[in-house]
Amino acid sequence: MRVELTLAKSAPLPAGAIEALTQELTQRVHRHYPDSAIQVRYAAANNLSVLGGNKDDKALISEILQETWESADDWFSAE
Repeated sequence: MRVELTLAKSAPLPAGAIEALTQELTQRVHRHYPDSAIQVRYAAANNLSVLGGNKDDKALISEILQETWESADDWFSAE
């Protein structure tokens, strides 16, 4: 399965945030889908694509992403 998360360029994140988000999201998704590939990058708009998964997989990935965003204070430090 391949998970692609694009973030709008119009709302840039702090330095290092893309890398930290990729690492944290990869760890969380791999708990459920160990063979998945995660890509996070800037694009024109926010979007989540789950390639090679079904509707239930996308719903779970979306839930994991939401939890990851909400807990950013725990895993991201902009130092």
